[in-house]
Amino acid sequence: MYFNVKFTWLMINRALEQSILRSLNYFPIVGILGPRQVGKTTLARKLMDELSKPAIYYDLELQEDFETISQNTTWILESNINKTIVIDEVQRLLPLFPQFRALVDRKREAARFILLGSASPDFLQKSSESLAGRIAYHELSPILRSEAERAFISQVTHWHRGGFPDALLAPDNDYWFQWQQNFIKTYVEQDLSQLGINATIPVINNFLRMISHLHGSLLNYSTLSNSLGMANPTVKRYIDILEQAYLIRRLEPWFVNASKRIVKSPKIYIRDSGNLHFLSNIRHYEDLITHPIAGASWEGYVIEQIIPLLDPAIRPYFYRTSNGAEMDLVLVDGITPVVSIEIKLSLAPALKRGSTESAADLKTMHNYVVTPNGGNVAVRPQWIHCNIHELIEHLRTLKIIAE
Repeated sequence: MYFNVKFTWLMINRALEQSILRSLNYFPIVGILGPRQVGKTTLARKLMDELSKPAIYYDLELQEDFETISQNTTWILESNINKTIVIDEVQRLLPLFPQFRALVDRKREAARFILLGSASPDFLQKSSESLAGRIAYHELSPILRSEAERAFISQVTHWHRGGFPDALLAPDNDYWFQWQQNFIKTYVEQDLSQLGINATIPVINNFLRMISHLHGSLLNYSTLSNSLGMANPTVKRYIDILEQAYLIRRLEPWFVNASKRIVKSPKIYIRDSGNLHFLSNIRHYEDLITHPIAGASWEGYVIEQIIPLLDPAIRPYFYRTSNGAEMDLVLVDGITPVVSIEIKLSLAPALKRGSTESAADLKTMHNYVVTPNGGNVAVRPQWIHCNIHELIEHLRTLKIIAE
């Protein structure tokens, strides 16, 4: 299907928008974090139109804006004291943070600054040191299934292409593949090296492809270390950087019972399904559904449609025992598992003994098996077979999803 990229992208409302607006009604500074090209700038410009006071925008990737801010910092910030100042790619000028703090403390009111940051651990560290109690953070994920659905984008297209706006809305799969190629190339050749991955381009590419092969599997640092010829601490540091760059997710295991032998290693996922499919050289949906990675891809895809929507009090985990009992996604409120989710790429899923054993161990009353088509039907007591949309509605009813 052909999309008018600019028109359709601007019409896709982001679930995070209302939450950010609420923060802007109280916090002096709001930080919007996320990978490059995820839509932070577009969202910020939309927010500027909805603010109750004037706003001014600077992009530190533009040399002119960078020089204006860096050479005239005090004058720029103080002369716009009655406006919301939006600064894009703010991690490029970290010395600004103490001045943000001083200005906020001098005149504390809502929506003084909106700061946009891409893949920078320094951004988080510096701002947490300088702006504690003054800033609210929001992480912008790629476009979610629930958001794409409202723009009449099919699940097939969204799963295959992922949620980065320009990739999702590419005119055809050749353009999509080219976009992914350029995206990964930019991360490998520029961003990851700046973040601390000091390896050659071929080594970084090989590292990413190795992780794509492990998608949905337990993370074994020693296996990666041996395969890549890297020291174990180096592999761990690189994994940390990839996670901080929003490229991967480590899903931690839930420890439910000290008497059981529980798997203690995290599972690793490529966060965006489009990135995963590019790294796996899957150009078309027809290739995806017959590919060995299809089941793991669907599992990671479903997980990434749920986690960004969760109420901040809810934490995601997986559960697995040494005897094979497993649950793909466990949602925990405090120290209490409240929802168990089994994810299957099947039209007629059969619940395995390991799933029911896991739900019994976890003592969850709300259990779901999620497939592409679903149906919203009970398959046994306390178990419902559903699709992503139906699951989100159930979680909303349970107040698991933030409103």
